[in-house]
Amino acid sequence: MEGDRIREEQNVVETMIRMYCRSLHQEEVPCRECEALLDYTRKRVAGCRFGPDKPFCSNCQVHCFRPEMRQRIRAVMRFSGPRMILVHPTMAIRHFVASARAVWSR
Repeated sequence: MEGDRIREEQNVVETMIRMYCRSLHQEEVPCRECEALLDYTRKRVAGCRFGPDKPFCSNCQVHCFRPEMRQRIRAVMRFSGPRMILVHPTMAIRHFVASARAVWSR
């Protein structure tokens, strides 16, 4: 279960970064800047201090991203989030439901 949540969050973030780069940087594969953000995000999510109890990063009380990386991932999410429902509806709904459950169960 733990690995599933981390893998799912990494998949969602990767999809969002790819959408962002494809639309704004006109790249089919992530450009160097977006690839660096993706690598950074993967490492942070995989190394989360909460382990099996890892919340979604958006619901976390501890912000482990450096401020500039946090700002960059927010820009990606702000852009890609609303588009996810049209491009990847199943992934978007699954992520929304899991995130909402985490908030409601507090």
